[in-house]
Amino acid sequence: MRSIWLRHKLSNFNSRLKALERKVAGQGGILTEAQVQALEKKKHDDEACGEIETAHPGYLGSQDTFYGGTLKGVERLYQQSYIDTYAKVAQAKLFAACSYQNV
Repeated sequence: MRSIWLRHKLSNFNSRLKALERKVAGQGGILTEAQVQALEKKKHDDEACGEIETAHPGYLGSQDTFYGGTLKGVERLYQQSYIDTYAKVAQAKLFAACSYQNV
């Protein structure tokens, strides 16, 4: 059975539920009570875990700046991070804070 699931890219429970949703949406049909409960539980779990559906890359991203500490001769270091929620690709930039002194 597992080899069939792997062949059709249905190796985990979530992927099987997504395939079931697509099939019902495309072909129609009636779900059993257990299937309806599983789909509702999956939707609730996705919301609780903060999973967000996005339409395309760049649609929604998460950005944060983190203070990393100080280095001798460089002063304060910061890391700025950006994560694309569709592609799940992260980018980070490390930079030093500039301190300007009035002359």
